Amino acid sequence: MNESQKTVISISSHVIRGSVGNRAAVFALETLGYPVWAMPTVILPWHPGHGPSTRMPLPDDIFNQMIDDLIRAPWLSEVKAVLTGYFGHPSQPKAVARLITAIQQQNPDLVYLCDPVMGDKGGLYVPEATAAGIRDHLLPLATIATPNRYELAWLSEAQLETNAAIMDAALALGPKQMLVSSAVPMMANSTGNLLLSGQHALLAEHRAINHAPNGLGDLLSAVFLARLLSGLPEEKALQMATATVFEILVRTVKRGSDELMLETDASSLSAPMAMVQIRHLLHPSRGIRR
Repeated sequence: MNESQKTVISISSHVIRGSVGNRAAVFALETLGYPVWAMPTVILPWHPGHGPSTRMPLPDDIFNQMIDDLIRAPWLSEVKAVLTGYFGHPSQPKAVARLITAIQQQNPDLVYLCDPVMGDKGGLYVPEATAAGIRDHLLPLATIATPNRYELAWLSEAQLETNAAIMDAALALGPKQMLVSSAVPMMANSTGNLLLSGQHALLAEHRAINHAPNGLGDLLSAVFLARLLSGLPEEKALQMATATVFEILVRTVKRGSDELMLETDASSLSAPMAMVQIRHLLHPSRGIRR
């Protein structure tokens, strides 16, 4: 392997039909030039939002054995980043924490992006034990976390009705960078991604789109990670990742598809053209400013 390449381990769900979980993340990362080791946490025919289906989590013993294999892998030094998303069983976050700790021992500069896929506006859609496992075992190891506002509210046990409240919650949880989707927009009929990095606060906004398909969070996390790994400054990485997701979303909805059409819109991953408004926010109590 070329030493300049940066391998990513992506751990999330695998669907047979659709572009969610690892189907979205792996496609995005590989399209942007990153070799990926893809590990499933659960296998499903399609996203549960489409209706009932068979659900096959990896058995605990098999999952742990696979984690042990990865820890012993002779190529582990190739891994420069880890991305985690949806977990199929409450025991899995603790097992993955073992892997991340082992890689960090070999590579202290490892970038670990924790996407705590656990809920939305309607509340948790994973067992509370799974959400607690992500909070207790994985968030403390994360370089970057990418919760949506409702996941952050659960993690912080706070009502997040303003961006100032989101900033407080993000700063209290601890990862060096936190990208919060579904933030409070400043433009009418819009939605926002709020990035907290140290004392810097950036809000990327775009027009809200109704009837959005699933997988946007998985895609945002993967593209944001890829842009950071490429060496882009965080503001440019935020702008390009948000533009990519918005552009693919608009094109998908225009076609009437019930799934993101990443294979058709790969050019939006590489060179998005959508305009995204970036604002530098000031926190009224902490003076967060850039």
